[in-house]
Amino acid sequence: MAKMRLFASAREAARTGTDVFDGATLADVLSAAEQRYGPGFSDVLSTCRVWVNGDDVGLDTALGPNDEVAVLPPVSGGCT
Repeated sequence: MAKMRLFASAREAARTGTDVFDGATLADVLSAAEQRYGPGFSDVLSTCRVWVNGDDVGLDTALGPNDEVAVLPPVSGGCT
C-alpha cells in the first residue's frame, strides 16, 4: 500500500490530507484515488504534479509499501 499526501485544492477535493491505496503502479493508485474521491478530485488531479518519494516520475512507476505519492496542485500568490 502506498501512502498518498494531498495538498491545497487536492486536499480540499478529497476532504483529507493523507490516505493509503493498493496499486502496483502510480497509474493504479491515481485511478483508485479518482474512484474514491469522485469527479471533483479528477478535475483537480488533471492540473497537479504528482511525485513519488520526492521525484517526478511516470505513471508506469512501480510502487511499494513504503512509497509516498504527493499530489501537488499549482501554487499561485505572493506579495504585492
